[in-house]
Formats: sequence, C-alpha cells, structure tokens
Amino acid sequence: MESRISVLAILVQDRDATGPVNHLLHEYGDCIIGRMGIPHRNRCSIITIVMDCTADTVNALSGKLGRLNKVQVRSMMAG
Repeated sequence: MESRISVLAILVQDRDATGPVNHLLHEYGDCIIGRMGIPHRNRCSIITIVMDCTADTVNALSGKLGRLNKVQVRSMMAG
C-alpha cells in the first residue's frame, strides 16, 4: 500500500484524556511530520496532526483515538 499525506483533527474535551492521546501520538511518531496544539480556555484542546503513511495506519490511529473517552477525531487524506 502506498504512503499518503493525511491530516487528523483531534478534539480533546477532557484534560484527563491528554495522557492517553499523547501516548498514542508517540506510538505513531515515525509517521507524524507535523503537529499543532491549541488549548482553548476551559472548553477543549484542538490538535492537528499531519502524517505521511498508509491509509491503514491513519485509520488505525484514528480508531484508537476515537475510542478514548471525550476525544473526537476526523481524518482527511490526499488523493
């Protein structure tokens, strides 16, 4: 399977979830080429991740993140 550029948008609505989120991002660190985090006062944290990897890898990370409590994730892949 070929490598693709992908973007993940992650909303973390509970600070207790930041540890598990960061652990997963560290696991996939070899695929991450960029990361931006924006803490929004008392509401949520927004993290965007740019990856260069296969669609299966993006889907695996998205699925693991989406199973965390109070975490939402959406992905977009370049054609």
